[in-house]
Amino acid sequence: MAEKPMCMPTQIPDDEDTKEDNIRCLTMFGHFGFECLPHQLVNRSIQQGFSFNLLCVGETGIGKSTLINTLFNTNLKDKKASHFYPNVELKIQTYDLQESNVQLKLTVVKTVGYGDQINKEASYQPIVDYIDAQFEAYLQEELKIKRSFVDYHDSRIHVCLYFISPTGHSLKSLDLSTMKRIGSKVNIIPLIAKADTISKNDLQKFKCKIMSELVSNDIQIYQFPTDDETTAQVNTSMNGHLPFAVAGSTDEVKVGKRMVRGRHYPWGVIQVENENHCDFVKLRDMLLCTNMEDLKEQTHTLHYGRYRCCKLQRIGFTDVGPDNQPVSFQEIYEVKRQEFYDQCQREEEVLKQKFMQRVKEKEITFKEAEKELQDKFEQLKRVQQEETIKLEEEKRQLEEEIINFYKMKAGSETFQTQGCTSIKKDKERKK
Repeated sequence: MAEKPMCMPTQIPDDEDTKEDNIRCLTMFGHFGFECLPHQLVNRSIQQGFSFNLLCVGETGIGKSTLINTLFNTNLKDKKASHFYPNVELKIQTYDLQESNVQLKLTVVKTVGYGDQINKEASYQPIVDYIDAQFEAYLQEELKIKRSFVDYHDSRIHVCLYFISPTGHSLKSLDLSTMKRIGSKVNIIPLIAKADTISKNDLQKFKCKIMSELVSNDIQIYQFPTDDETTAQVNTSMNGHLPFAVAGSTDEVKVGKRMVRGRHYPWGVIQVENENHCDFVKLRDMLLCTNMEDLKEQTHTLHYGRYRCCKLQRIGFTDVGPDNQPVSFQEIYEVKRQEFYDQCQREEEVLKQKFMQRVKEKEITFKEAEKELQDKFEQLKRVQQEETIKLEEEKRQLEEEIINFYKMKAGSETFQTQGCTSIKKDKERKK
């Protein structure tokens, strides 16, 4: 508000002649006291900036990047994805945007290769794992002794734009299974992509068919809040238009005497920002202008709160004890610490018993092996002794044979010598 000058007397002297000399002028501001708090919050928020995390789930080539560029009226550089990814992957990009004096850190997470595989049963798993990983990262930061949420980049997904192919018939089984798995973890806004490829009559029937299937399959989608009087009427109306039929384009075409964003076809021009052509304006207003803060709040209080509750309960923490009386965190910690200590003692005792049992079994095994080796050694020793005796006997027989052989040889030589002598004598007598 504008400043209001106001003159206020500071003292009232007795002398009327000097009364006017002791008057000073003070400058007063338009806000007094704690009514300035909203302005302080606004100024601080503008200085710190805002963040928004958006998840786009849809088949390759369905128009995710084009719609994001159209939503934020910018050109977020992105490479075209291929249809030949073996598995579903997530592409994460962060952009720093500014509109007037408001800064926004926008994180866009897009599916790559979604719906391109032959077996699509586990296509939703990378999406679920990523959402849970961001919740876990925030929980770990929250449980730290020294937390730094001022510098911490909150990467929890605030909204999921789920792109539905404009078949005009019904949702695919992949759409149902994915939205069923992530419906309790993120705010889902279903979108009929490329709405300019389907007629208005078929489009309305398709919308009714989609909503009927979502209800029959108990799939949770984000409902625009109606508890705020300022936005209750428009949000109630917008809830009846779900899913939004959208078309995106950053190209400008000439319609009459003005340039508008749209697509030019041989049969005419579809204007992106014309509500008679598609629901892009409804989506933009609901997502950015009216309910962005509610999406962030729902993410923190509902989805993250549910994850945090389940995780802490799985660990063993609870708000009340067996007697339904409040229990402090310190008491729970001491109880869990004692339980953990007792469990460690029990496991240690079990391990000791198992160790002793295995030691005994090994000792028995080693003794049996030792006895077997000893028996085998004795047997081999006896065999060796028998072989030694046998060899000694053979050696003795061989030596006797050698002695007999030499005796026979000597006798033979003696006989031969005597024969030669007798022959010589006979020859001499004949002469």
